[in-house]
Amino acid sequence: MAINIDNAYDVAVSQFDEAADRLGLSQAMRAILRKPKRELIVNFPVRMDNGDVEMFTGYRVQHNINRGPAKGGIRFSPEVSLDEVRALAMWMTWKCAVVGIPFGGAKGGVLCDPHKLSRSELERLARRYATEISILIGPNSDIPAPDMNTNPQIMAWMMDTFSMHQGYSVPAVITGKPLAIGGSEGRLEATARGIQFVTREAMIDIGMNPEESSVVIQGFGNVGAISARLLYELGCKIVALSDISGGVYNPNGIDVHQAMHYSKEHGALRGLPNTEAVTNAELLTLPCDVLVPAAIENQITGKNVSQIKARLIIEAANGPTTPEADHILNDRGVTIVPDILANAGGVTVSYFEWVQDLQRFFWAEHEINDRLESIMTRAYRAVRNKAQQQETNLRMGAYLLAVARVAEATEIRGVYP
Repeated sequence: MAINIDNAYDVAVSQFDEAADRLGLSQAMRAILRKPKRELIVNFPVRMDNGDVEMFTGYRVQHNINRGPAKGGIRFSPEVSLDEVRALAMWMTWKCAVVGIPFGGAKGGVLCDPHKLSRSELERLARRYATEISILIGPNSDIPAPDMNTNPQIMAWMMDTFSMHQGYSVPAVITGKPLAIGGSEGRLEATARGIQFVTREAMIDIGMNPEESSVVIQGFGNVGAISARLLYELGCKIVALSDISGGVYNPNGIDVHQAMHYSKEHGALRGLPNTEAVTNAELLTLPCDVLVPAAIENQITGKNVSQIKARLIIEAANGPTTPEADHILNDRGVTIVPDILANAGGVTVSYFEWVQDLQRFFWAEHEINDRLESIMTRAYRAVRNKAQQQETNLRMGAYLLAVARVAEATEIRGVYP
């Protein structure tokens, strides 16, 4: 059956089905793991600055909670849909399982364009959405975090809203918060630092020297920009970067610190000195050793896969490679470190933040980074070993490991009642 790549949930289910076939999962287990456990749709009013009231739609989906409380980000975007949130919740289940942290998968989103909202409108929207989903979230049940177009300040408003309902402060209900109210050292850099660790490990495996490797990064948000800096510091030559305004390219290398400063000053990378402009589509097909898609889903597809020149692809974004492109790249011998492993640094340090909040005992940044490195490198090695044992690629290795762990927890707990 053909997969609709425009529907992220179809893609997520097809990836699960492939792993389920290889694992020989029972009909019952497939039925349970294919479907989200809970789906909440909320429609709520927000008073705008001009006095008008507008209605917004939000979602919170829990995919599976057999290994622990649900965990997953909240995104504010005009593209948010129930199927997208379902897919992201399922990917979170596998992501938590692949790195071995005791969470299940969840995701949330509000259908809006946050760039068109004032700060006060954004705060009212965030607080009202947090109130609407408060029937699901809690430090022992479902712990949200930042995602696309949300940030520590928005998490602070949501944590405060939940705490107001309880009558006392509940820092462990949300992660990705500012340090002043129970956030964790190293959280902002966590996803990118995880990407640095798995990139380093994958380079070792395929005999690539960072100092002789060129890297292209699509996306210059928190993950893309910090990944660029950390890979630059690892010795890689960053030859192209992009944001929503388009890409910049210099085959001789870009000074990432200068690019970050320029982007902050001008609000975009476009016009960065000593670079030529490229489109986001062209960027993916530039000559390079390593390609890091750190933007949105479905960027490497059947249409552009034949032009991809990288030998190593690190999926910093969720679902950037379609199943069709995935198979073609594998046939060509391109190594792909899949999203559920590559970008799991964020949820790993979210887990650390949650543990610190529950204990009211906080760790130093070097402790956070050391623990993150240990978990990410151990997870990469386990995925690599599983892929080699099963004579498959890293994506399937990660899925076989993750799905087996969730299936085991589900089997042991049984079907209630």
